Amino acid sequence: MHFKLIITFVEDSKTDAVMKAAREAGATGATVINNARGEGVNKSKTFFGLSLETQRDVVLFIVEEHQSRTILETIAEVGCFDTEPGTGIAVQLDLEDAVGVAHQVRKLSGAVEEAL
Repeated sequence: MHFKLIITFVEDSKTDAVMKAAREAGATGATVINNARGEGVNKSKTFFGLSLETQRDVVLFIVEEHQSRTILETIAEVGCFDTEPGTGIAVQLDLEDAVGVAHQVRKLSGAVEEAL
């Protein structure tokens, strides 16, 4: 079984919704890293020198490769990534190897076989 890593940078107010939607789309879990920040095409607004940035979370999903595109598109839709500028991004990378995912393999084996 092959896996992909989906890395998501999302507004912290949308983290729970993104995680719930990803799980419903086939993700079996996630790791959340709080308090990230970044800058896109438009610079962050300031008010008397104070930054008005919204807080971001980094959410990491290790998902089965056949489900990865569906999960990625679901994350983008729920996070409003393509409809509202500055709400977040998600990328997926191939994973060469992973340990500690045996429980995911057992859970996903039947679902992947049915899909293929």
